[in-house]
Amino acid sequence: MEASDSSTHAQPLVEQEPPPTSQIAKSPQKLALIPLVFLIYFEVAGGPYGEESAVGAAGPLFAILGFLIFPFIWSIPEALVTAELATAFPGNGGYVIWANQAFGPFWGSLMGSWKFLSGVINLASYPVLCVDYLKLVLPIFSSGLPRYLAILVSTLVLSFLNYTGLTIVGYTAVTLGVISLLPFVVMSLIAIPQIDPSRWISLGQEGVEKDWTLFFNTLFWNLNFWDNASTLAGEVDQPQKTFPKALFSAGLLTCLAYLIPLLAATGAIPLHQEDWVDGYFAEAAEIIAGKWLKIWIEIGAVLSVIGLYEAQLSSCAYQLLGMANLAFLPRIFGARSTWFNTPWVGILLSTGIALGVSYMSFEDIISSVNFLYSLGMLLEFASFLWLRRKLPTVKRPFEVPLGLPWLVVMCLVPSGFLVYVMAVATRTVYLVSALLTLAGIAWYFFMNFCKSKMWLEFNYSGEKWGDQDFEDSEN
Repeated sequence: MEASDSSTHAQPLVEQEPPPTSQIAKSPQKLALIPLVFLIYFEVAGGPYGEESAVGAAGPLFAILGFLIFPFIWSIPEALVTAELATAFPGNGGYVIWANQAFGPFWGSLMGSWKFLSGVINLASYPVLCVDYLKLVLPIFSSGLPRYLAILVSTLVLSFLNYTGLTIVGYTAVTLGVISLLPFVVMSLIAIPQIDPSRWISLGQEGVEKDWTLFFNTLFWNLNFWDNASTLAGEVDQPQKTFPKALFSAGLLTCLAYLIPLLAATGAIPLHQEDWVDGYFAEAAEIIAGKWLKIWIEIGAVLSVIGLYEAQLSSCAYQLLGMANLAFLPRIFGARSTWFNTPWVGILLSTGIALGVSYMSFEDIISSVNFLYSLGMLLEFASFLWLRRKLPTVKRPFEVPLGLPWLVVMCLVPSGFLVYVMAVATRTVYLVSALLTLAGIAWYFFMNFCKSKMWLEFNYSGEKWGDQDFEDSEN
Protein backbone atom coordinates (compact mmCIF):
# COMPACT_ATOMS: atom_id res chain seq x y z
CA MET A 1 0.00 0.00 0.00
CA GLU A 2 1.30 3.43 -0.84
CA ALA A 3 1.68 5.82 2.06
CA SER A 4 1.44 8.91 -0.12
CA ASP A 5 -0.14 10.10 -3.32
CA SER A 6 1.89 11.03 -6.39
CA SER A 7 2.31 14.66 -5.44
CA THR A 8 3.45 14.18 -1.85
CA HIS A 9 5.81 11.39 -0.83
CA ALA A 10 5.63 10.27 2.77
CA GLN A 11 8.81 9.64 4.67
CA PRO A 12 9.63 5.91 4.77
CA LEU A 13 8.56 4.29 8.00
CA VAL A 14 11.51 2.54 9.44
CA GLU A 15 12.22 -0.70 11.16
CA GLN A 16 14.81 -0.68 13.88
CA GLU A 17 17.77 -2.96 13.47
CA PRO A 18 17.78 -5.86 15.97
CA PRO A 19 19.68 -4.87 19.12
CA PRO A 20 22.84 -6.72 20.13
CA THR A 21 22.45 -10.02 21.94
CA SER A 22 23.72 -8.49 25.16
CA GLN A 23 21.01 -5.84 24.93
CA ILE A 24 18.23 -8.34 24.27
CA ALA A 25 19.04 -10.17 27.45
CA LYS A 26 18.57 -7.01 29.50
CA SER A 27 15.59 -5.66 27.57
CA PRO A 28 12.79 -4.67 29.98
CA GLN A 29 9.26 -5.96 29.69
CA LYS A 30 6.67 -4.13 27.64
CA LEU A 31 4.37 -1.65 29.39
CA ALA A 32 1.24 -3.29 30.80
CA LEU A 33 -2.21 -1.70 31.15
CA ILE A 34 -2.04 -0.28 34.71
CA PRO A 35 1.36 1.46 34.34
CA LEU A 36 0.20 2.92 31.00
CA VAL A 37 -2.99 4.23 32.64
CA PHE A 38 -0.97 6.14 35.23
CA LEU A 39 1.57 7.39 32.68
CA ILE A 40 -1.31 8.85 30.63
CA TYR A 41 -2.82 10.23 33.84
CA PHE A 42 0.45 12.02 34.63
CA GLU A 43 0.80 13.20 31.03
CA VAL A 44 -2.55 14.97 31.43
CA ALA A 45 -3.15 15.82 35.07
CA GLY A 46 -1.24 14.30 37.98
CA GLY A 47 -3.99 15.26 40.41
CA PRO A 48 -6.16 18.29 41.21
CA TYR A 49 -3.12 20.48 41.86
CA GLY A 50 -3.41 23.55 39.64
CA GLU A 51 -7.18 23.64 39.16
CA GLU A 52 -7.70 26.13 42.00
CA SER A 53 -7.19 29.12 39.70
CA ALA A 54 -10.41 28.28 37.87
CA VAL A 55 -12.39 29.10 41.02
CA GLY A 56 -10.42 32.28 41.58
CA ALA A 57 -11.00 33.35 37.97
CA ALA A 58 -14.72 32.64 37.58
CA GLY A 59 -16.23 31.35 40.82
CA PRO A 60 -17.31 27.86 41.98
CA LEU A 61 -20.18 27.24 39.53
CA PHE A 62 -18.19 27.98 36.39
CA ALA A 63 -15.21 26.03 37.73
CA ILE A 64 -17.35 22.96 38.40
CA LEU A 65 -19.10 23.26 35.03
CA GLY A 66 -15.75 23.76 33.32
CA PHE A 67 -14.23 20.55 34.67
CA LEU A 68 -17.51 18.73 34.04
CA ILE A 69 -18.15 19.89 30.45
CA PHE A 70 -14.70 20.68 29.07
CA PRO A 71 -13.58 17.00 28.98
CA PHE A 72 -16.45 16.29 26.56
CA ILE A 73 -15.56 19.09 24.13
CA TRP A 74 -11.79 18.77 24.41
CA SER A 75 -10.41 15.74 26.25
CA ILE A 76 -12.67 13.06 24.77
CA PRO A 77 -12.15 14.11 21.11
CA GLU A 78 -8.38 14.23 21.64
CA ALA A 79 -8.39 10.85 23.41
CA LEU A 80 -10.53 9.26 20.66
CA VAL A 81 -8.19 10.55 17.94
CA THR A 82 -5.22 9.20 19.91
CA ALA A 83 -6.85 5.80 20.44
CA GLU A 84 -7.65 5.34 16.74
CA LEU A 85 -4.33 6.51 15.32
CA ALA A 86 -2.09 4.97 18.00
CA THR A 87 -3.65 1.55 17.36
CA ALA A 88 -3.51 1.93 13.57
CA PHE A 89 0.13 3.13 13.65
CA PRO A 90 1.60 1.79 16.92
CA GLY A 91 5.12 3.17 16.57
CA ASN A 92 7.17 5.42 18.84
CA GLY A 93 6.81 8.35 16.44
CA GLY A 94 3.19 8.78 17.51
CA TYR A 95 1.69 11.96 16.07
CA VAL A 96 4.79 12.41 13.85
CA ILE A 97 3.80 9.21 12.02
CA TRP A 98 0.23 10.45 11.64
CA ALA A 99 1.18 13.81 10.08
CA ASN A 100 3.80 12.11 7.90
CA GLN A 101 1.32 9.58 6.55
CA ALA A 102 -1.35 12.25 6.01
CA PHE A 103 0.59 15.13 4.46
CA GLY A 104 4.17 14.01 3.85
CA PRO A 105 7.58 14.40 5.49
CA PHE A 106 7.65 18.20 5.77
CA TRP A 107 4.55 18.25 7.95
CA GLY A 108 5.67 15.16 9.83
CA SER A 109 8.94 16.89 10.71
CA LEU A 110 7.20 20.14 11.65
CA MET A 111 4.77 18.22 13.85
CA GLY A 112 7.75 16.65 15.56
CA SER A 113 9.33 20.06 16.15
CA TRP A 114 6.17 21.61 17.57
CA LYS A 115 5.36 18.69 19.83
CA PHE A 116 8.90 18.11 21.04
CA LEU A 117 9.46 21.78 21.84
CA SER A 118 6.12 22.12 23.62
CA GLY A 119 6.82 18.93 25.55
CA VAL A 120 10.36 19.83 26.57
CA ILE A 121 9.36 23.38 27.57
CA ASN A 122 6.53 21.89 29.59
CA LEU A 123 9.08 19.50 31.13
CA ALA A 124 11.09 22.46 32.39
CA SER A 125 8.21 23.69 34.55
CA TYR A 126 8.15 20.64 36.84
CA PRO A 127 11.51 21.00 38.65
CA VAL A 128 10.59 24.68 39.10
CA LEU A 129 7.29 23.67 40.72
CA CYS A 130 9.09 21.10 42.84
CA VAL A 131 11.49 23.73 44.19
CA ASP A 132 8.58 26.15 44.73
CA TYR A 133 6.99 23.61 47.07
CA LEU A 134 10.33 22.88 48.70
CA LYS A 135 10.95 26.54 49.52
CA LEU A 136 7.79 26.57 51.68
CA VAL A 137 9.65 24.26 54.06
CA LEU A 138 13.21 25.47 53.38
CA PRO A 139 13.19 29.22 52.53
CA ILE A 140 16.86 29.07 51.47
CA PHE A 141 15.66 27.76 48.09
CA SER A 142 13.56 30.87 47.40
CA SER A 143 16.15 32.63 45.25
CA GLY A 144 19.75 32.92 44.16
CA LEU A 145 22.33 30.17 43.79
CA PRO A 146 20.63 27.69 46.17
CA ARG A 147 17.48 27.82 44.02
CA TYR A 148 19.42 27.27 40.78
CA LEU A 149 21.33 24.36 42.32
CA ALA A 150 18.11 22.81 43.61
CA ILE A 151 16.56 22.98 40.12
CA LEU A 152 19.71 21.46 38.60
CA VAL A 153 20.00 18.59 41.09
CA SER A 154 16.29 17.74 41.04
CA THR A 155 16.27 17.71 37.22
CA LEU A 156 19.28 15.40 37.01
CA VAL A 157 18.01 13.00 39.66
CA LEU A 158 14.57 12.73 38.05
CA SER A 159 16.11 12.20 34.62
CA PHE A 160 18.33 9.40 35.94
CA LEU A 161 15.21 7.61 37.23
CA ASN A 162 13.80 7.80 33.70
CA TYR A 163 17.02 6.32 32.33
CA THR A 164 16.59 3.17 34.46
CA GLY A 165 13.73 1.90 32.33
CA LEU A 166 10.17 2.63 31.18
CA THR A 167 8.72 -0.28 33.15
CA ILE A 168 10.26 1.11 36.34
CA VAL A 169 8.93 4.56 35.45
CA GLY A 170 5.47 3.08 34.82
CA TYR A 171 5.19 1.35 38.18
CA THR A 172 6.71 4.41 39.88
CA ALA A 173 3.86 6.41 38.32
CA VAL A 174 1.33 3.96 39.79
CA THR A 175 2.83 4.39 43.26
CA LEU A 176 3.09 8.18 43.00
CA GLY A 177 -0.45 8.44 41.64
CA VAL A 178 -2.02 6.43 44.46
CA ILE A 179 -0.07 8.21 47.23
CA SER A 180 -0.69 11.71 45.84
CA LEU A 181 -4.44 11.10 45.40
CA LEU A 182 -5.04 9.56 48.86
CA PRO A 183 -5.07 12.87 50.80
CA PHE A 184 -7.77 14.21 48.46
CA VAL A 185 -9.87 11.10 49.05
CA VAL A 186 -9.50 11.64 52.81
CA MET A 187 -10.30 15.36 52.50
CA SER A 188 -13.41 14.65 50.44
CA LEU A 189 -14.71 12.08 52.92
CA ILE A 190 -14.13 14.36 55.92
CA ALA A 191 -15.77 17.27 54.06
CA ILE A 192 -19.08 15.47 53.42
CA PRO A 193 -20.85 16.57 56.67
CA GLN A 194 -19.65 20.16 56.15
CA ILE A 195 -20.89 20.54 52.56
CA ASP A 196 -23.52 23.18 51.77
CA PRO A 197 -24.67 22.46 48.17
CA SER A 198 -25.81 26.08 47.71
CA ARG A 199 -22.14 27.08 47.62
CA TRP A 200 -21.69 25.11 44.38
CA ILE A 201 -23.98 27.46 42.43
CA SER A 202 -22.15 30.62 43.44
CA LEU A 203 -21.08 32.78 40.50
CA GLY A 204 -18.34 34.32 42.62
CA GLN A 205 -18.07 37.14 45.08
CA GLU A 206 -19.52 40.53 44.26
CA GLY A 207 -16.93 43.00 43.04
CA VAL A 208 -14.49 40.31 41.89
CA GLU A 209 -14.06 40.64 38.14
CA LYS A 210 -13.99 37.42 36.14
CA ASP A 211 -10.75 36.55 34.36
CA TRP A 212 -11.89 34.41 31.45
CA THR A 213 -8.44 34.16 29.91
CA LEU A 214 -7.06 32.65 33.13
CA PHE A 215 -10.15 30.44 33.45
CA PHE A 216 -9.85 28.87 29.99
CA ASN A 217 -6.07 28.61 30.18
CA THR A 218 -6.45 26.74 33.48
CA LEU A 219 -8.89 24.28 31.92
CA PHE A 220 -6.65 23.85 28.89
CA TRP A 221 -3.50 23.42 30.97
CA ASN A 222 -5.11 20.77 33.20
CA LEU A 223 -6.84 18.71 30.50
CA ASN A 224 -4.48 18.52 27.52
CA PHE A 225 -1.61 16.28 26.37
CA TRP A 226 -3.74 13.13 25.90
CA ASP A 227 -1.80 12.30 22.74
CA ASN A 228 1.64 12.41 24.37
CA ALA A 229 1.50 8.75 25.34
CA SER A 230 1.26 7.81 21.64
CA THR A 231 5.06 8.09 21.42
CA LEU A 232 5.27 5.12 23.80
CA ALA A 233 3.14 2.87 21.57
CA GLY A 234 6.13 0.84 20.45
CA GLU A 235 6.90 -0.01 24.09
CA VAL A 236 3.37 -1.15 25.03
CA ASP A 237 2.25 -4.75 25.32
CA GLN A 238 -0.43 -5.39 22.64
CA PRO A 239 -0.99 -1.66 21.94
CA GLN A 240 -4.01 -2.31 19.70
CA LYS A 241 -5.91 -3.67 22.71
CA THR A 242 -4.18 -1.85 25.54
CA PHE A 243 -4.29 1.77 24.34
CA PRO A 244 -8.09 2.24 24.12
CA LYS A 245 -8.56 0.66 27.57
CA ALA A 246 -5.77 2.77 29.05
CA LEU A 247 -7.11 6.03 27.58
CA PHE A 248 -10.65 5.33 28.83
CA SER A 249 -9.41 4.42 32.33
CA ALA A 250 -7.07 7.42 32.53
CA GLY A 251 -9.86 9.71 31.34
CA LEU A 252 -12.23 8.50 34.05
CA LEU A 253 -9.52 8.76 36.72
CA THR A 254 -8.58 12.28 35.62
CA CYS A 255 -12.16 13.60 35.64
CA LEU A 256 -12.91 12.13 39.08
CA ALA A 257 -9.59 13.41 40.47
CA TYR A 258 -10.54 16.95 39.43
CA LEU A 259 -14.25 17.01 40.24
CA ILE A 260 -14.48 15.26 43.62
CA PRO A 261 -11.95 17.43 45.51
CA LEU A 262 -13.35 20.56 43.80
CA LEU A 263 -16.89 19.73 44.94
CA ALA A 264 -15.67 18.89 48.44
CA ALA A 265 -13.62 22.06 48.94
CA THR A 266 -16.02 24.55 47.36
CA GLY A 267 -18.98 22.98 49.17
CA ALA A 268 -17.39 22.79 52.61
CA ILE A 269 -15.65 26.18 52.82
CA PRO A 270 -17.14 29.69 52.65
CA LEU A 271 -15.95 31.38 49.47
CA HIS A 272 -13.02 33.79 49.64
CA GLN A 273 -12.38 33.95 45.93
CA GLU A 274 -9.07 35.79 46.06
CA ASP A 275 -7.60 32.88 48.06
CA TRP A 276 -8.23 30.39 45.25
CA VAL A 277 -4.81 30.35 43.60
CA ASP A 278 -2.44 27.47 42.86
CA GLY A 279 -1.73 25.56 46.06
CA TYR A 280 -4.96 26.56 47.84
CA PHE A 281 -6.11 22.96 48.22
CA ALA A 282 -3.52 22.58 50.99
CA GLU A 283 -5.08 25.53 52.85
CA ALA A 284 -8.56 24.11 52.25
CA ALA A 285 -7.47 20.76 53.67
CA GLU A 286 -6.25 22.49 56.85
CA ILE A 287 -9.60 24.26 57.25
CA ILE A 288 -11.55 21.03 56.67
CA ALA A 289 -9.45 18.55 58.66
CA GLY A 290 -6.39 20.13 60.23
CA LYS A 291 -2.74 20.86 59.59
CA TRP A 292 -1.81 17.18 59.26
CA LEU A 293 -3.84 16.93 56.04
CA LYS A 294 -2.33 20.17 54.71
CA ILE A 295 1.15 18.68 55.11
CA TRP A 296 0.04 15.44 53.45
CA ILE A 297 -1.32 17.32 50.43
CA GLU A 298 1.90 19.35 50.14
CA ILE A 299 3.91 16.12 50.16
CA GLY A 300 1.50 14.72 47.57
CA ALA A 301 2.11 17.79 45.41
CA VAL A 302 5.85 17.07 45.28
CA LEU A 303 5.19 13.42 44.43
CA SER A 304 2.75 14.48 41.72
CA VAL A 305 5.35 16.80 40.17
CA ILE A 306 7.80 13.87 40.07
CA GLY A 307 5.22 11.76 38.23
CA LEU A 308 4.50 14.58 35.78
CA TYR A 309 8.19 14.98 35.02
CA GLU A 310 8.77 11.26 34.46
CA ALA A 311 5.77 10.88 32.14
CA GLN A 312 6.66 13.97 30.09
CA LEU A 313 10.35 13.05 29.79
CA SER A 314 9.42 9.55 28.61
CA SER A 315 7.18 11.05 25.91
CA CYS A 316 9.90 13.46 24.71
CA ALA A 317 12.70 10.85 24.69
CA TYR A 318 10.71 8.16 22.90
CA GLN A 319 9.44 10.71 20.36
CA LEU A 320 13.05 11.43 19.37
CA LEU A 321 13.69 7.69 19.13
CA GLY A 322 10.63 7.34 16.90
CA MET A 323 11.75 10.24 14.69
CA ALA A 324 15.13 8.55 14.27
CA ASN A 325 13.33 5.36 13.23
CA LEU A 326 11.46 7.44 10.65
CA ALA A 327 14.73 9.01 9.38
CA PHE A 328 13.67 12.50 10.43
CA LEU A 329 16.66 12.51 12.77
CA PRO A 330 20.08 10.84 12.47
CA ARG A 331 20.34 7.23 13.61
CA ILE A 332 22.20 8.23 16.80
CA PHE A 333 18.96 9.70 18.21
CA GLY A 334 17.55 6.18 18.26
CA ALA A 335 20.42 4.80 20.37
CA ARG A 336 19.34 2.78 23.40
CA SER A 337 21.22 2.08 26.60
CA THR A 338 22.80 -1.39 26.67
CA TRP A 339 21.94 -1.61 30.39
CA PHE A 340 18.32 -0.43 30.46
CA ASN A 341 17.26 -0.36 26.77
CA THR A 342 16.15 3.26 27.22
CA PRO A 343 16.75 6.02 24.60
CA TRP A 344 19.64 7.65 26.42
CA VAL A 345 20.32 10.27 23.74
CA GLY A 346 16.71 11.43 23.83
CA ILE A 347 16.75 11.56 27.64
CA LEU A 348 20.03 13.49 27.68
CA LEU A 349 18.95 16.02 25.03
CA SER A 350 15.50 16.57 26.59
CA THR A 351 17.06 17.07 30.02
CA GLY A 352 19.60 19.55 28.67
CA ILE A 353 16.97 21.68 26.92
CA ALA A 354 14.68 21.55 29.96
CA LEU A 355 17.49 22.81 32.17
CA GLY A 356 18.15 25.69 29.80
CA VAL A 357 14.47 26.68 29.72
CA SER A 358 13.81 26.17 33.44
CA TYR A 359 15.13 29.65 34.29
CA MET A 360 12.36 31.35 32.30
CA SER A 361 9.39 32.70 34.25
CA PHE A 362 6.66 30.12 34.84
CA GLU A 363 4.06 32.26 33.03
CA ASP A 364 6.19 32.48 29.88
CA ILE A 365 6.80 28.73 29.99
CA ILE A 366 3.09 27.91 30.14
CA SER A 367 2.11 30.41 27.44
CA SER A 368 4.75 29.13 25.00
CA VAL A 369 3.74 25.52 25.68
CA ASN A 370 0.07 26.25 25.01
CA PHE A 371 0.76 28.02 21.70
CA LEU A 372 3.10 25.39 20.24
CA TYR A 373 0.85 22.62 21.49
CA SER A 374 -2.14 24.29 19.81
CA LEU A 375 -0.32 24.42 16.46
CA GLY A 376 0.51 20.72 16.76
CA MET A 377 -3.04 19.78 17.74
CA LEU A 378 -4.57 21.63 14.76
CA LEU A 379 -2.26 19.62 12.49
CA GLU A 380 -3.11 16.44 14.40
CA PHE A 381 -6.87 16.88 13.92
CA ALA A 382 -6.31 17.62 10.23
CA SER A 383 -4.15 14.49 9.91
CA PHE A 384 -6.81 12.37 11.58
CA LEU A 385 -9.53 13.54 9.19
CA TRP A 386 -7.34 13.28 6.09
CA LEU A 387 -6.15 9.76 6.95
CA ARG A 388 -9.79 8.64 7.20
CA ARG A 389 -10.23 9.89 3.64
CA LYS A 390 -6.79 8.99 2.26
CA LEU A 391 -6.27 5.53 3.80
CA PRO A 392 -9.77 4.17 4.43
CA THR A 393 -8.66 0.53 4.13
CA VAL A 394 -5.93 0.71 6.79
CA LYS A 395 -6.75 -1.67 9.62
CA ARG A 396 -7.90 0.31 12.66
CA PRO A 397 -8.20 -1.98 15.72
CA PHE A 398 -10.05 0.88 17.43
CA GLU A 399 -12.13 3.16 15.23
CA VAL A 400 -14.17 6.16 16.31
CA PRO A 401 -17.71 5.04 15.38
CA LEU A 402 -18.63 8.12 13.35
CA GLY A 403 -18.74 8.99 9.67
CA LEU A 404 -16.46 11.65 8.22
CA PRO A 405 -18.97 14.56 8.46
CA TRP A 406 -19.51 13.92 12.18
CA LEU A 407 -15.78 13.50 12.72
CA VAL A 408 -15.30 16.97 11.20
CA VAL A 409 -17.79 18.36 13.75
CA MET A 410 -16.04 16.47 16.57
CA CYS A 411 -12.70 18.05 15.62
CA LEU A 412 -14.02 21.55 14.85
CA VAL A 413 -15.21 22.20 18.41
CA PRO A 414 -11.82 21.70 20.11
CA SER A 415 -10.11 23.35 17.13
CA GLY A 416 -12.13 26.50 17.81
CA PHE A 417 -10.86 26.50 21.36
CA LEU A 418 -7.29 26.05 20.12
CA VAL A 419 -7.68 29.10 17.90
CA TYR A 420 -8.98 31.06 20.91
CA VAL A 421 -5.97 30.06 23.03
CA MET A 422 -3.65 31.24 20.25
CA ALA A 423 -5.58 34.48 19.68
CA VAL A 424 -5.21 35.65 23.29
CA ALA A 425 -1.44 35.03 23.37
CA THR A 426 0.94 37.93 24.00
CA ARG A 427 3.32 39.43 21.46
CA THR A 428 6.21 37.74 23.24
CA VAL A 429 4.57 34.34 22.81
CA TYR A 430 3.89 35.07 19.13
CA LEU A 431 7.51 36.03 18.60
CA VAL A 432 8.93 33.02 20.47
CA SER A 433 6.55 30.62 18.70
CA ALA A 434 7.36 32.09 15.27
CA LEU A 435 11.10 31.79 15.89
CA LEU A 436 10.77 28.19 17.11
CA THR A 437 8.61 27.30 14.10
CA LEU A 438 11.16 28.80 11.71
CA ALA A 439 13.85 26.82 13.53
CA GLY A 440 11.81 23.64 12.99
CA ILE A 441 11.44 24.37 9.27
CA ALA A 442 15.17 25.12 8.96
CA TRP A 443 15.96 21.85 10.75
CA TYR A 444 13.89 19.86 8.22
CA PHE A 445 15.79 21.32 5.26
CA PHE A 446 19.11 20.97 7.05
CA MET A 447 18.42 17.26 7.65
CA ASN A 448 17.57 16.81 3.97
CA PHE A 449 20.82 18.55 3.03
CA CYS A 450 22.76 16.23 5.37
CA LYS A 451 21.10 13.23 3.71
CA SER A 452 22.01 14.48 0.22
CA LYS A 453 25.65 14.98 1.27
CA MET A 454 25.66 11.74 3.29
CA TRP A 455 27.18 13.61 6.24
CA LEU A 456 25.13 11.69 8.81
CA GLU A 457 23.78 8.16 9.05
CA PHE A 458 20.01 7.71 8.80
CA ASN A 459 17.62 4.75 8.86
CA TYR A 460 16.05 3.94 5.48
CA SER A 461 14.37 0.50 5.76
CA GLY A 462 10.59 0.00 5.84
CA GLU A 463 8.58 -0.65 9.02
CA LYS A 464 5.69 -3.09 9.42
CA TRP A 465 2.98 -3.15 12.05
CA GLY A 466 1.01 -6.37 12.13
CA ASP A 467 -0.21 -7.13 8.61
CA GLN A 468 0.19 -3.55 7.39
CA ASP A 469 3.18 -2.62 5.28
CA PHE A 470 4.01 1.02 4.59
CA GLU A 471 6.66 1.75 2.00
CA ASP A 472 7.90 4.95 0.49
CA SER A 473 6.34 5.34 -2.95
CA GLU A 474 9.67 6.61 -4.27
CA ASN A 475 11.35 3.23 -3.65
